[in-house]
Formats: sequence, C-alpha cells, structure tokens
Amino acid sequence: MINSGKSNIKVFTCNANKKLAAEIANNLGISMGDSEVAQFSDGEVSVSINETVRGADVYIIQSTSYPVNDNLMELLIMIDALKRASAGSISAVIPYYGYARQDRKAKARDPISAKLIANLLYTAGADRVITMDLHCAQIQGFFDIPVDHLKGMPILTNYYRKKFGHDLENFVAVSPDLGSVTRVRSFAERLDIPIAIIDKRRPKPNVSEIMNIIGDVEGKKVILVDDMIDTAGTICNAAEALKERGALEIDACCTHPVLSGPALERIDNSCINELVVLNTITLPKEKLLPKITQLSVAEIFADAIYRIHEGLSVSKLFD
Repeated sequence: MINSGKSNIKVFTCNANKKLAAEIANNLGISMGDSEVAQFSDGEVSVSINETVRGADVYIIQSTSYPVNDNLMELLIMIDALKRASAGSISAVIPYYGYARQDRKAKARDPISAKLIANLLYTAGADRVITMDLHCAQIQGFFDIPVDHLKGMPILTNYYRKKFGHDLENFVAVSPDLGSVTRVRSFAERLDIPIAIIDKRRPKPNVSEIMNIIGDVEGKKVILVDDMIDTAGTICNAAEALKERGALEIDACCTHPVLSGPALERIDNSCINELVVLNTITLPKEKLLPKITQLSVAEIFADAIYRIHEGLSVSKLFD
C-alpha cells in the first residue's frame, strides 16, 4: 500500500543546488533522498539511487546554471533513473532554468533552445516542472506537462520593507530595460513606490548602451530590479546613468545571480550600494562580495512542493 502525506514525498538533488535542496527538505520535515551523482573517467554522468522510490512522489532539485550542460545532463539522467525505478511521479524543481533567453528566433536560423530543453525534460520522464522567475513567462507554454512558475519578488520586497520601511516614500523602483517593466511595476506596487524606466539599445549580446530615463529619479533613492544579472553590464551602466541624473543612493536586486565573465569586477567597482540576490544559483564564497546579499528561496519551494503534493493551490502563495 502506497503511503500518503509527507512520508510519500522524496527529495533528491544533483550537484547544482545541494545546500538549497537540504534547506527545502528541512522545511518539509523530511530527510534528503540517498543518491550519488558523479562522473565516469570519460566525463559521462553517473547516477545511483540508493533507496526505493517505487510509488513515491519524487522532487529533484537542480538548477541548470553553470556548468549548464553538465547540470542539465545530471537532471535528465536522474529523471530517467527514477522513472525506471517506478517512481509514482517525478517533478523537476529547477530554481534557475538555463537557456531561457533563447526563447524565440531573434534572427534567421536561430534555435529556440528553451523549447528544446522543455522537450528533453518531457522525454526523459518529468511529470511536472517547478521553476522560478523564467526570463520569459511564455516559456511555460513550451511544455506539455504542468509548470508551476514561482515568484521571487515577495522575498525581495519583504527584505526591502524591513530594511527601508521607515524611508520608502523616498524610493523609486527602476526597470533597467523595457522588458522588465511588468516585473518592476509589480515590485513597486508591493512597496507602494513609483517606478522609472531606462530605455536602452543593445548593439550586440552582452553590450548595452543607455539611451534615456523615463521617470523622475533626481534626489531619490532607487532600487534597480531585474530577473537575472549575467555579465552585469546592463545593471552597472544603469546605475551610472541614474547617478548622473541625480539619484542619491542606488541599490539593486535580482532573482538569478548568473554573474559570469567580468560581472564581479563591474559590481565591485560600481556605484551600487548593495546587490540583493536569491540562491536559485549557488554562489561560491569567492563570488560573495561584501556588496552582495543572498536570500534563500527554500521556504517558497518547500511550500510549493507541499501544496502540489496535497492538491492545494500554489498561486495562493503569492496572493
């Protein structure tokens, strides 16, 4: 007879988010699943599941962050292993969904890699995907299985409400580009502050050029809001432009700290006071600059897993 309730939930992890996975399991009040994910000498991924999963609702915690292809293959192979071990259901919990920026054909003969990854997850045997702050929300439509799209914004707004609650009337939320306006508007509504928008032109990938600022930032404290920071060119250029236009203090936040290439140097040398990020991507100690504060998403993911398991509404988490 299959168990019901939390006893039938099993949480496994690959190598991308081990600490976060342990926090999620702890929030659920269960032990981590016993598994090993390693590599053979030729670089192929080796997965061993060391306990029975027959009939269980299994959740695999794994961001497809750097090294993205290794982490993706670990996830796909673990899904396959669990499927062949007769797991009752398999949910891929992907705090950061890699390849999300390749969501359309920007020019002739471009791939749509985000759709390809969705196909691979489905083919491997995933029954559900749980993720957070997709770069493009329409990616949910690439899947033929349910997708629970969680929001990191409540964690960020709660942090700023506690830190600046007495002074929020002097703040403005700023979108670093036109594509983030909807996200920033929701952020600003939660804090009851106005917004401003930076209109920029990007001549080529990872190179941004500030054009102009829509909204009043002179004499204001600002919070730059984005879903991810990769090479940090956009956010640092935006901070400089805001400073030139009279902003008094500049803070920044994002859900996904990709932080590749020159990102750390740019952030360290920028006029940004503090960069607040979430732990959807594990940051090694050398990337945790004094300017960077990392908050945990474990509680939200644990609540979502519990609600899914119990057949409750996940959207209620964000009402």
